[in-house]
Amino acid sequence: MLFLYCVLLACCAIMLVAGIVEQRRHFASLHRIPNRVLVNGIRGKSSITRLCAGALRGGGLTTVAKTTGTAARFIHPDATEEPVYRKFGIANVVEQIGIVRRASAYRPDALVMECMAVMPALQEINQSKLIQSTIGVLCNVREDHVAEMGPTLDDIARSLSRSMPYGGICVTAEKERFDVLKEEADARDCRLLYADPDTVSDEELRGFSWFTFKENVAIALLVAELLGVDRETALRGMYEAPPDPGVLSVERYLAPGGKRLRFANVFAANDPESTLMNINQLLDLGAVDRPLSVVINCRPDRVERNGQMGAIIPELRPDKVFVIGHPAKSAIDAIPAEWRDRAVDLGGDHRDGEEFMQELLGHLGPSSSLVAIGNIHGQGEVLLEHLAELPADEAADSEDGGPAREADPAVRADQAFPPHADAAYGQDPYARSPYDADPYAPVPHTRSPYAQVPYAQGPAADVQSPHGQVPYPQVPHPQGPAPDTQVPYGQGPYGRVPYPQGPHGQGPRPQAPAPAPDPHGIRAATPVPAWPQQQQQQQQPRPQIHPSPPQGQRHTPGEPR
Repeated sequence: MLFLYCVLLACCAIMLVAGIVEQRRHFASLHRIPNRVLVNGIRGKSSITRLCAGALRGGGLTTVAKTTGTAARFIHPDATEEPVYRKFGIANVVEQIGIVRRASAYRPDALVMECMAVMPALQEINQSKLIQSTIGVLCNVREDHVAEMGPTLDDIARSLSRSMPYGGICVTAEKERFDVLKEEADARDCRLLYADPDTVSDEELRGFSWFTFKENVAIALLVAELLGVDRETALRGMYEAPPDPGVLSVERYLAPGGKRLRFANVFAANDPESTLMNINQLLDLGAVDRPLSVVINCRPDRVERNGQMGAIIPELRPDKVFVIGHPAKSAIDAIPAEWRDRAVDLGGDHRDGEEFMQELLGHLGPSSSLVAIGNIHGQGEVLLEHLAELPADEAADSEDGGPAREADPAVRADQAFPPHADAAYGQDPYARSPYDADPYAPVPHTRSPYAQVPYAQGPAADVQSPHGQVPYPQVPHPQGPAPDTQVPYGQGPYGRVPYPQGPHGQGPRPQAPAPAPDPHGIRAATPVPAWPQQQQQQQQPRPQIHPSPPQGQRHTPGEPR
């Protein structure tokens, strides 16, 4: 018994020492990244992460980003990206440690991370231990994850507030719960700033080649301003940023019998408020039109959400409501009685996709719009797969919403990219699904439509994939191919990463360009010392930012307060 006790004691001591060593290594990686942005909220986190990263890249800051969302992606400083590998396909907040270590190898000026924690306790650990953000983003407060965060919107707001940085800055576009967030921010000595969506003009929004919201753009602009990037430069960077695979999109198909179909994938907005906001925006832009039909995909582990989707049917006023997945009764029973006769149950989750697709298309008219809401997993993925097999409708139809699209380049249904997007991507990734039949499969990065990004000189040498023999896309560099360089962690899980003039390559590390002056007194990034000398980073004074406006008063970035 004494021997077993000694063995247990020794194992505990070894685990304690290993944990201390790993924590010190992680904190060392964090300290090599002067600006860290953590994006939290209910809806739009992935899009805001990409917008913030694009705005900072546009300002000349070396920026690494990581999204979770529909398809988790690690985004390199040159805007190329790759799927995040997850053992057994299970997401875990511990993966943030490896992401930070990998990002620090680039010696970036900024790291933009999407919060992947849902439980309030994990959100606080993600902030205090894993990311230690200097700027927090809390995009919105919506009714979702009520089992984990609380039954009311105030409870959800307080749960999300646990990701606010102590003694830092937090940016939000949430207006209804601003007072609750302000109270939580004051308790953490955090400056809460309101990003006013009204400061984003319709003309600025039309510069995007994909659908986004003014709230998201306003948040990214304010984050860029805090880090010394001016508005025009930040907007150009956001226009060139590749969209998220789950971004709101509209496709045009030719169905059997010569039927013309517009299909809007709104699965990513799976709470009632976001769903209504997305569909209303599509109707206002003319991307979809009436007669309008709705598909609700049900999941047995999201019965409450199935009912929420059925309850908003009167506000959508569709001609038909198709219910797929299981249990369909959970959505149909939530539809008010006067609208229930429009519901069509296409069978459970075991019904063949080809069979329920034929029945669905048979109910549609010669020209109609179809909107998919609810949850994507299960029969929703089958729906997308079969729709992707239909031929694309590329013919211009001026009588069917054409003028609205000509007036608004943000509508992707029947219009090519604007000039800046053509130069950046080289092709239209929305003509068909960017990932062929399944837009949510973890496909190799070489099939990404965003890999063709122009740069001044040729690409670097091929780099081997850390998860197989699939080569990464060639990473371009400003001055020709970079020498093969080993990551400072040896033969780690991320293989060889090319550096332009890294600390482990040939020659000294170049000096980082001086950041642009910041109206709030915050430097965009601490200048990187010349390699190999190690210099202690100077302690920056706490940013002097005026208190955020109370509810009803708004701040226009760039104007004196």
